[in-house]
This record gives sequence, C-alpha cells and structure tokens, in this order.
Amino acid sequence: MYLARIDGTLTSTTRHETLKGCQLLIGRRLDATGRAADEPVVLLDRLGARRGSTVVVSTDGAAVRRRLGNTAPARLQVVGIVDRVTLAAGEGRCSR
Repeated sequence: MYLARIDGTLTSTTRHETLKGCQLLIGRRLDATGRAADEPVVLLDRLGARRGSTVVVSTDGAAVRRRLGNTAPARLQVVGIVDRVTLAAGEGRCSR
C-alpha cells in the first residue's frame, strides 16, 4: 500500500466488463514529504475520490479480482480517502 494524490480522471468509451461501476483515476505516488514521486498510474476507484485528494492505494491484484472477478485487468485500487496525515515528528498536514 502507498499514498497517492489524484491528478485527474480517465474516460474511455469502451472498458472491460468487470470494470463497470468503477471510476478510473490518474494518481501519483507520494513520497514521505507529500510530493509526487513517481510517474502517473491508473487507479480503480469505487469510493468517490476527487482531484486533489490523497488516497490509500492497494497494490494487491488479488483483492481487485476478489471484488471484480478473476478476469479483471487491474491491480491498483483506491481503498481509502485520507483526511489527515500525521508524521512521526508530530507535524501533520491536512489532505483534503
């Protein structure tokens, strides 16, 4: 699992049948300082995350397949929308 910032949405006219009801989001993994660290990735979302949200991303493809079926062509899914991050030093930042 890791934290990511939602930078946008992905729209497609055709998608795999198992992905119906899922929103496709563009997210970037965050480093320990809260800055985008990696290239953008496509995330499945059923929770309603919005652009600018910080989310918890699961990398467990088995969890996606359990929820959407064994033929689901995805691995990354939003499993939580973060309200606040508190660092070990006690300094926090509001994410929403």
